[in-house]
Amino acid sequence: MSRNATSSVSPPLVKTSNLLSSPTGVALFACTAALLLAGCQKQEAADKKLPVMVRTETVAMADYAPRTSLTGVIAARTLNNLSFRVGGRVAERLVDVGQHVDEGTVLARIDPQEQESDLRSAQADLDAAQAQLTQAAAAFERQKTLLAQGFTTRRDYDAADQAQKVAQGSVDAARSALANAQQNLSFTELKAGAGGVITARQVETGQVVQAAQTVFTVAEDGDRDAVFNVQEMLVAKTPASPAVTITLLSDPQVRTTGKVREISPAVDPASGSVRVKVGIPDTPAGMPLGAAVIGSVSAKPAKAILLPWEALTSSAGKPAVWVVDPSTKAVTTVPVDVLAFNSGTVVIAKGLDEGQSVVTSGGQLLSPGQTVEISGAGQ
Repeated sequence: MSRNATSSVSPPLVKTSNLLSSPTGVALFACTAALLLAGCQKQEAADKKLPVMVRTETVAMADYAPRTSLTGVIAARTLNNLSFRVGGRVAERLVDVGQHVDEGTVLARIDPQEQESDLRSAQADLDAAQAQLTQAAAAFERQKTLLAQGFTTRRDYDAADQAQKVAQGSVDAARSALANAQQNLSFTELKAGAGGVITARQVETGQVVQAAQTVFTVAEDGDRDAVFNVQEMLVAKTPASPAVTITLLSDPQVRTTGKVREISPAVDPASGSVRVKVGIPDTPAGMPLGAAVIGSVSAKPAKAILLPWEALTSSAGKPAVWVVDPSTKAVTTVPVDVLAFNSGTVVIAKGLDEGQSVVTSGGQLLSPGQTVEISGAGQ
């Protein structure tokens, strides 16, 4: 009885031949074999990772002089505000904005009635003073003759002499007043002090103006200025008295060269810029007042490294480049300081040494420590 009980609880034996003979067993065996084969292939691919084909460039220092271009306008070197020297009502306006005038051209007139009245009054005062002088002179001559004959006193002689001198002073004062009246009458005509272009007008016919109130603004003929608003840092980095190339914005064929003539000593609080005036001798006829121009100037040269944009990558959020180890052909990222970005090139200020090999093409496929195969080095 005990032998039969022990025999009944032992596990049944599974025959492999029976499992493989069934369709389910065949499928399970095939899947297991496929997984094992795929794992082996991945391991072999990882062990036999091929180097990436890249292009490199040898680092070399060069003199880099950044060129700055700004937009400005052509302005007159001398801008005059013209005004009447006497007040009155504007009777006539003879010119308008944009009109060219010559020296001595009458621009406007005010009603001369008051000045003409003053002139007549001054003339009458002069006539009266001259009459008094004639009378005083005659009295003095008479006293002089009588004194020589002993028929008058010294006191009467001195009084006649004094009266003549007072009359002469009155005549001189009257003549001066007449000259002032004549001059004030001439001031009723506003004339151009020099040839130029009328750029602004502040009065109309019939308007009452005060003395010294601006009536016209004239841009005098002659050499022009190109005026630019420049950032303060650019002014500090620009060499003293640089040559500025001035190009007409609407026609690049019209160009000339100028020199910095004036730099504003204060920063404009509204724009945070400094006004710079560039003198343009013999200004081309194609650069009229108000024309938009482009001014270009080179800054002080500095040692830097020029690389293609494709060489730049990022490491920890900062600019970097891939550098190839010449012995192992392995690459590493090197942080760099970028000085400027130009068209197609990036200017490196720090981080690289001369002679290093930098990846310029294919860097997007690299990882630290990966080996590369160089193609077209130095291109």
